[in-house]
Amino acid sequence: MGVGVSSWRLARAVARTGQLGVVSGVALDSLLARRLQTGDDGGHVRHALMQFPIPALAQAVLDRYFVAGGLPDGRPMRPVPKLGLRTRRHAQQLTVVANFVEVFLAKEGHDGVIGVNYLEKIQTATPAAVYGAMLAGVDYVLMGAGLPTEIPGLLDALADHRPVRLPVTVHGALPGEDHHVALNPQEVLGEAAGPLRRPRLLAIVSSATLALYLARDAATRPDGFVLETPVAGGHSARPRGRLALNDDGEPLYGPRDRIDVAKVATLGLPFWLAGGQSSSERLAAAQAAGAAGIQVGTAFALCRESGLDSGLKRQLLREAGYDALVVRNDVRASPTGFPFKMVSLQGTVADDEVYADRPRLCDLGYLRTPYRRPDGAVGFRCPAEPVDEYVRKGGAVEETVGSRCLCNGLVATIGLGQRRADAYLEPPLVTLGQDLTFLPHLTRQTEDFAAADVVRYLLAAPSTPNGFEVVD
Repeated sequence: MGVGVSSWRLARAVARTGQLGVVSGVALDSLLARRLQTGDDGGHVRHALMQFPIPALAQAVLDRYFVAGGLPDGRPMRPVPKLGLRTRRHAQQLTVVANFVEVFLAKEGHDGVIGVNYLEKIQTATPAAVYGAMLAGVDYVLMGAGLPTEIPGLLDALADHRPVRLPVTVHGALPGEDHHVALNPQEVLGEAAGPLRRPRLLAIVSSATLALYLARDAATRPDGFVLETPVAGGHSARPRGRLALNDDGEPLYGPRDRIDVAKVATLGLPFWLAGGQSSSERLAAAQAAGAAGIQVGTAFALCRESGLDSGLKRQLLREAGYDALVVRNDVRASPTGFPFKMVSLQGTVADDEVYADRPRLCDLGYLRTPYRRPDGAVGFRCPAEPVDEYVRKGGAVEETVGSRCLCNGLVATIGLGQRRADAYLEPPLVTLGQDLTFLPHLTRQTEDFAAADVVRYLLAAPSTPNGFEVVD
């Protein structure tokens, strides 16, 4: 769904129906800082900060970022520090607090189940982010965009407040070099916290081979899987074999890319099917194949409680009503190099004119790639940054062609885009899944459908038993 679309409001609404509601855990430090700087309408963030187990840390975040009534128009928002291999303590503290706030608000007021979704690729944020979510009592951690081989051990250690070291992949690293990010919970908090419950881990994978690889060893084995097809929103796995494109420039997937669900079922671990699953018939078929249920994202992204900017949501639903909503799987858009779903919407970064007019810069940096400099130090680069900077850092110029700044675009999509000093406003970038066949059913009465309406639609078939509906 992107950054902040599956916010605490949406996850809480889904959990109240008896399903598994999941918040997006990406860039929560920036979202917390910007919500505070725009005045914290309703006071929800400040309410959650008051529940943080170390009041002094929460107060420090509040003092640093809260602006009563919000910043005046045209005033840029204060940035948050970028995370690196040796992140400053206050940056880790902000990440811990931000993840606590999002999960706390999602869990408040009901006894349902809440998960948080992270990208394995954003390794520098993972220990602090996971720890903050655990402090709020998160029930599930979901992780994709890489293989979460180190996460079971990370969860075990953090549940006991033990120091952790997470290996970080560095492009060009030499054999034997050790690159990692560390977190010492007691140092970050300043004092010992109470006992924590270890959340369950669901690994998001695109093939049975990856599921079998993770399950073969107790050290890497998750508590379950989400099996995701290429039509799901956000990033997709690359097609197996040589890359081939269709006439629209999208990657072609073939028989080798189909998930062998029966093989995953033999592992004896629960799993959910994702991507193009938004119907009661698909839910029934998934459960008949041995799945615990389905993961649904796009239907919830367009519902009333999602974090998607309301104007963008209306525009998307209007175009869908005209059968004019197009979602492309672009092989160049993401700085990660993985195919990424973009809605072809005028006025967004998917629009080539908007993309060409946007000044290239990388000031959020969540998708930067760590690389080894000639002197052995670790630097960071992103193909969406200025071309000359990227090339100077050893990147290939062809990798910059068509590369979008997903970080700024996705944050702008939920109404928290940066306001530049020259009055330039960051344009949004919308990601959805490519299966939209559910929309006519949900919008038959009104476009303002709720998360509960989505759940009722998915559970409509009388013969369909209840299963978790996971919000991505």
